[in-house]
Parts: sequence; structure tokens; C-alpha cells
Amino acid sequence: MSTIDEARRSTLIRAVQGYFEACNAASRERFAQVLAPACVHYFPPGVGGPYLGRDAIADLWIGFVRAAGSQWTIDRLVCDGRELVVEWTHFKPRLGEYIRGSEWYEFDADGMITAIWAHYASPRDPERAANELEGFDYAERAYALEAPALDPAIRAERERNLAREAHP
Repeated sequence: MSTIDEARRSTLIRAVQGYFEACNAASRERFAQVLAPACVHYFPPGVGGPYLGRDAIADLWIGFVRAAGSQWTIDRLVCDGRELVVEWTHFKPRLGEYIRGSEWYEFDADGMITAIWAHYASPRDPERAANELEGFDYAERAYALEAPALDPAIRAERERNLAREAHP
């Protein structure tokens, strides 16, 4: 069994946490801090993508924040210093729905995210407000059941960024 490079592990964890902060803040500057310029984001069939490049990924998530009021949580994170996977929830408060899934991340030597593979808990069913695993007790496991309050600093940054996006 190989030993875990704790410094590398911390770098990878910070990058993915920063990615979720970038999504929640709708911040191109934050995306630039964690996504390699040629990053690729893959999705399940029928969902769209792949999204090629940092700008395309930022456009995607900023568009969701604008249209659906999207917010994301990291519900679980596992990292061995080489690979990292999270389980997440994507809340869409303006639409009254959310979807759960997981993502695997790939990184370059500097710890920038180079690829993301999204897996959904279920095929996206537009008839369901909550797309999640059937029979899995999210409440018992202390998962968020609604979009949490954003940190005031992130909320303020988000509003500034959305205003700037509306008037480039």
C-alpha cells in the first residue's frame, strides 16, 4: 500500500472546494484559480456536454445561477492524494427542485482541475422536484434537504458577479 502525500491531498481538496465556491459565487475569477484553461467537464448522456475549457464551464454554471438561483453543496468528499471524488447536491431554488450526483476529478501537476466526470444519482426526470437515489435516507444521513443560506460574503460576491455578467 502506498503512502498518501498529505500536501498533495490538501492541494486537491482545496481545488475542489474552491471550484464549488466558484460555482456558488458565480465567479470567473475563482474558476480561473482552480480550473486549468483546457479543463473538460463530462456529463451523462442527454444532459449536454462535454464542456470544453474553463470559460465554457464557467458559462454553464453562471447561467444556472442566473436562471435557477443554483447552489451546490459537497455532501461527501474522498481523496487519496491522487484521485478525488465528491458526492454533491445541485439545488435550483427558483425551480423548486434539486439533483444529486457525484464527480471524479483529474488534476495537473500544479493541482489545477483538468477534467471532471459527473454521474447523476438517477436519470434527470423533469417530473420530479428531487432527483436522488430511490430509498436512500438523505435526512437520516444529515444531507441538506434545501438550499442552505449562503455565506454573506459569497452572497455579496455572487450579486456583484451576476450584475457584471448582465452588463459586460
